Amino acid sequence: MIRFYFHPTPNPAKVALFLEEAGLAYETIPVDTSKGEQHMPAFRSINPNGKVPAIVDTDGPAGRETRVFDSTAILIYLAEQTGKFLSSPEDRPELLSWLMFLASGLGPFSGQAVHFQHAAPEGLDYAVNRYRREAERHYQVLNDHLDGRSFIVGDSYTIADISAWGWLDRASRVLKGAEEPFGAYPNLKRLFEMVDARPAAARAREVGKDHAFKRINDEETKRALFPSNYPPTA
Repeated sequence: MIRFYFHPTPNPAKVALFLEEAGLAYETIPVDTSKGEQHMPAFRSINPNGKVPAIVDTDGPAGRETRVFDSTAILIYLAEQTGKFLSSPEDRPELLSWLMFLASGLGPFSGQAVHFQHAAPEGLDYAVNRYRREAERHYQVLNDHLDGRSFIVGDSYTIADISAWGWLDRASRVLKGAEEPFGAYPNLKRLFEMVDARPAAARAREVGKDHAFKRINDEETKRALFPSNYPPTA
């Protein structure tokens, strides 16, 4: 059984999609990051970095309970455990390369673009420009790579495509004000629509819908999501 620590944001969505694609038994454990639940000791024992997603595999290697945190690590772990949505052995270096590109580039720059365009105080034009342009650059790199390809790696659907789906789903927020977010990136649009049309994607979108996550962006939320913006308390 997989215990899946979840909040309805892009990185947990990737793991939800894999779990649904693979048909694994799992229990969703809500972590309301707007309330600061990610900072509680119980969750920090699962992910010391205080971020979602995280999982606990109650039947991990050698039958031991195993924690895994960070969406990319979770995708690799689950793919290796199940033997599903991995590339061929000869494509393994390419798979790892694109997973790291998504984990260290497209995802973080997309997240910062969203933050500085939608959440940060006005007047930070340099930061807005920096992260928006880098998000666009990463979009272009992947769009160019996908020219003439159906999938990011090899000839089949892999965890690289699953990983890309999580943040591409937020393209309208990453590229704020764009009339058609994928207008300049037709290959990304094709990839996203291909993944999004899978039945498992519809099921993944329903994960956590039975929990009332906090939606109000008040002072508590800001302190919970952006604690580094506030002085430490004694």
